[in-house]
This record gives sequence, C-alpha cells and structure tokens, in this order.
Amino acid sequence: MKIVRTDCELRTPKLDAALVSAGHDLVLLPDGVSEEDLLDATHEADLILMCYTPITRRVIDNAPRLKGIVKYGVGIDAIDIPAAIEAGVPVVNVPEYAEETVAEGAFALLIALAKKLTALNTHMTAEGWAWPEPTWLGSDIAGKTVGIIGLGKIGRSMARMAGLGFRANVIAYSPHTSAEEMAALGVTKVEHLHDLMAQSDFVTIHAVLNDDTRGMIGEAELQAMKPSAFLINVSRGAIVDESALVRAIREGWIAGAGLDVFSQEPLTRTGHPMSELFDHPNVILSPHLTFYTEDAMQRLEDETLERCFEVLEGRDVLVKSHDPRLRAQVKGVAFTD
Repeated sequence: MKIVRTDCELRTPKLDAALVSAGHDLVLLPDGVSEEDLLDATHEADLILMCYTPITRRVIDNAPRLKGIVKYGVGIDAIDIPAAIEAGVPVVNVPEYAEETVAEGAFALLIALAKKLTALNTHMTAEGWAWPEPTWLGSDIAGKTVGIIGLGKIGRSMARMAGLGFRANVIAYSPHTSAEEMAALGVTKVEHLHDLMAQSDFVTIHAVLNDDTRGMIGEAELQAMKPSAFLINVSRGAIVDESALVRAIREGWIAGAGLDVFSQEPLTRTGHPMSELFDHPNVILSPHLTFYTEDAMQRLEDETLERCFEVLEGRDVLVKSHDPRLRAQVKGVAFTD
C-alpha cells in the first residue's frame, strides 16, 4: 500500500523501516509542502502520517483510497476531522507518549526563567563572570503560585512537580475538571481565567487548541498578570494572542516568557511577528522540542506503528484520546475507556 508521511524532518527511522520492510511504498514529504504537492502525493495514498502539515478537506476528498490518518503526535488541530468523518476515514493520534516529557520541558523553562539561567549564561560566555548584582536576582519557586491552564495529563504532571516537588501553591483553570478532582491532586480550582492570571507568579499553558481556546490569552489576560510574573507555553502558539504577548514583553506588563510553540513555525530571527523576542534577556525561545527525548521518541514510534498496522490491516484503529473531536467518529475506530 502507499503511505505518505509528511514532516519528514522529524526522523522516525524505526517506523519508516518497519513500514518499508512490510512491503509498503513509503513517500516522505518535507515540512512546508504546498497543498498542491500534497494533493499530488496523496491522491493514491492508503494512509497519511502527519505531524504538523495541514490535512485539509481538499486533501481528504482527493484521496479516494485513503483508509486512515495517523497523527504521530498529540495535537489534531491541523486535520479537518469533520471532512474525514464524512469520508469515513478514521483519524487517530498518539496522546500519551510524551505527557511527562513535555511537563518536564515546561518545568525546565520555569526554573530557567526563575533563576535567570539563560541571561546568566549569555553574560558568562561574554564576560567570564557575574557578580551578585540586582540584575541577576532570581526568584524562589517554593511558596510562589503556579497557575496551570488546562489540567489534563500534562497539566497534572506539571502540578505534581510544582506542588509536591517544589512546594509551590498550585492553582488551575480547567473548566471541565471539578474542584474535588483538583483538590485530590493538591490543586485549587479557579473559576475565571482572569483571576488565575492575576494571582499567579508563573502561568503555564497546557490546554488543547480548539475553537474555545484559540486566542484565549489576549491583551486583557496579559495585563492582568503581575509585572513580576512569567508566562510559559508548551501547548500551541495560537492559544496566545502573540502580538499582545510581544507588547507585554516590550512594555513590561510581565517579567518574561518561556515559549516552545508559535502560531507560525518555524520561528525566524527576522521577518517573523515574534522576531524581536530573540534579543530579550527574559525570554527563552525553544523550537517546539519539549517532546523530543530519546525515550519519548521510542514510545512515539512504537505506538504509531501499532496504529498504522491497524489501519493497513483493516482493523479498527484504537483511539486513546478523549478529545471529543476524535470521539465523534463512528467508523473504523475503537475507543479506550
């Protein structure tokens, strides 16, 4: 069968080799492939593997042999799922491979911001030493308030690290999680996003991107934050109004930010809406790689391969995600509890 894997810059050698050794025709496409080239490559495809490349209604409707779409990763916002459902094409992601991994990455950004590690490293590289001057005063995490937006599995790992690990006060805005469930995790529920922004010393985003969360962190929310507070985003760039975030950093509404995701990727030093953040000492920019560890990639390749063979062998594909967009499917899928 013909398999098209987009975003081949993300190397998955075990996955690729297993598909080829099983006798399938594997076509690799780069990040940023045009829709026209994607239409041409997928017209006779039986399976599409994607990570970031948009799989639009045009692509789905133009692939009459398509038996499934596998997102080798978590976020499904780049797939036109209603179009796939209409075409009877099952869609599945791999939601559990990097939950702890991404939380660790987010906490690494939090620690680095609190302790001014990147700014200190830059100064040490240039000057060889730094004396204990007010410029380098960092912040404790113990006793501070960490506000979590989205208390799913990654958010819960973050809450455990912050609360049990560093003795921070952990609060969360997560409309679909009850106060009782949060309390069992040592987390206090905050009913209104504005209140979480105002109370937190560190705000960390772990929500999925959908119609409700797109742009939910806007100018009003950023202005509600303490001028000493930091924003961390390892979820999706479009959850934040990035033009407002650039102004917040430039004008000192907040102390800084740690960003692993951006609405427009890749980030570039010039010509990008967020290019000026490269030169800000209290901003850490990471190239969407908090998921990228040897352990997580092993898990990702193994589970993606399982989902691929389910599709290729005509079995129901196992959907582990509880995202309602995937749970709306009725054909060719099986669900975990």
